[in-house]
Amino acid sequence: MATIKDIANRLGVSVSTVSKGLNGASDISEQLRQTVLDTAVEMGYTPKQMRTRETKKLCIFIENMEYETSEQFGYDIILGFKQAAYPARYSVTVMPVTPAFQTMEKYDTFMLKNGYVGAFLVGFALQDAWLTQLNHTSIPTTLFDNYIRKNPNVSYIGTDSFEGIDDAIEHLMALGHRKIALLNGSAHSMITEQRRQAYIDSMNAHNLEINEKWMPYGYYVAAAAKDHVANLLSLGATAIVCGNDLLASGALDECRTNGYRVPEDVSIIGFDDIPVSAKLNPPLTTIRQDRIELGKCGFFTLHSVINRVSVSKNLLRPQLIIRNSTAPVRTH
Repeated sequence: MATIKDIANRLGVSVSTVSKGLNGASDISEQLRQTVLDTAVEMGYTPKQMRTRETKKLCIFIENMEYETSEQFGYDIILGFKQAAYPARYSVTVMPVTPAFQTMEKYDTFMLKNGYVGAFLVGFALQDAWLTQLNHTSIPTTLFDNYIRKNPNVSYIGTDSFEGIDDAIEHLMALGHRKIALLNGSAHSMITEQRRQAYIDSMNAHNLEINEKWMPYGYYVAAAAKDHVANLLSLGATAIVCGNDLLASGALDECRTNGYRVPEDVSIIGFDDIPVSAKLNPPLTTIRQDRIELGKCGFFTLHSVINRVSVSKNLLRPQLIIRNSTAPVRTH
């Protein structure tokens, strides 16, 4: 467990400065205080008062998402949630769950018997047992990239896929592309269907041709690109927007395998801006989700629901990060 001295050494400040930051002293800047708090959360520091008295307990349940290292998508989401929860005197448990566990343990029962006052669910699928149970839960709950209708105890946070996909299409259009494909993720996923509809809406809005064969479903892994990229290229696509960065990394490999250069022959755009995106060859143009901010938004939304402010949806704005995987369309 990290100590105040460990935090001070990390930041290059005195132990007393760290102590002031942790305790909300008025004689240090708000910026420095936030830096101290964020670093404390990242290093796993638990203040003495939280170790010795009962605190409000929250749980982050996570499924189908890697989160244990800073290179993985879920890491920053969890970190951001903890950074926001810490000053509000909440303790946060992170618990991976499986579909089998959800069939054995009812959601409300598990929450109550473990004393959790609310939960943040990340990476769940529409067919999961707990998502069905959330239609009637009385427990304050926030979902990442899933939505439960007409239950005031359940809220949804995410990134605006419609704005993000439209930004990507407009960027490609400015480069002269008109034959733009969508290599999407798993079918029967809310976020997959959102991105598909966002693509259709944007293509229609810009009077671009839509072909059902240009928007296949895959999976959110690099290997799924192997099943679709060659076909999209044979259909004449000059640009491919991918459902996430892992799919995009696979698309880069498949283009090379099939003798196409990126970006000279084909432009590729991802979604997420995970750390590896900037290290790909070529570095990937992608639609950034600010995962630290998503985590913080998850906590603030959940905190509102706990305090009987019924929130339906909170969407963060995406940001198009332009790197070297997009270029003007090739003219023959």
